Amino acid sequence: MTFEEKLAETIALLHKIAGEFSPAVFANSFGAEDMVITDLIAKSQANIDIFSLDTGRLPAQTYALMQKSAEQYPSQPIKVFFPQTAATENFVNQHGINAFYESVELRKACCQIRKIEPLKRALAGKKAWVTGLRREQSPTRTDLGNQEYDSGNGLEKFNPLIEWTEKEVWAYLRDNNIPYNALHDQHYPSIGCEPCTRAISIGEDVRAGRWWWEDPANKECGLHVKK
Repeated sequence: MTFEEKLAETIALLHKIAGEFSPAVFANSFGAEDMVITDLIAKSQANIDIFSLDTGRLPAQTYALMQKSAEQYPSQPIKVFFPQTAATENFVNQHGINAFYESVELRKACCQIRKIEPLKRALAGKKAWVTGLRREQSPTRTDLGNQEYDSGNGLEKFNPLIEWTEKEVWAYLRDNNIPYNALHDQHYPSIGCEPCTRAISIGEDVRAGRWWWEDPANKECGLHVKK
């Protein structure tokens, strides 16, 4: 399939989502793929709202892109969801500010508070959510399709860029002058919370910098784990 065909299918899928699964939302974490989808939603005028999860531990470069996106896409506002204050305070006071380094269990507990619970609120009352997942990103994503039922959240989940390659993502960004996270130019292909993300070396998997101290076959925050 040519890139032009993939692009046409992606736009068609976005319009299908908007037409058949309203209200639908797109989860933007300000990675390269997410900026592609943000641009496509804005340009195609697909009726899909956009939200983002601010964990409170994001890199400064992500916040800079968040501001730049608001300026570039004024017609497509991004609603931000934050962790519950009490839960965050309790976790930090009980386990420490960087407890996620100590065990997988504590790392997942941190993700639960800072990501999973806010996601539940963001998806409440929605019929579908859109992500920027691609098949080649991780061993945990090789069996994903462009549509599946998310039983954990009780709605349809769409991955419009599932078949896109990294090269195609970056060609679209550059050809359309789309802003992107400055950390990508510092060898950060996948960006999450600042203390849980590092740059990668040549030859490493694109998500090797996420939770680099854990088993690569299992490291997901829980947002995209099938129940």
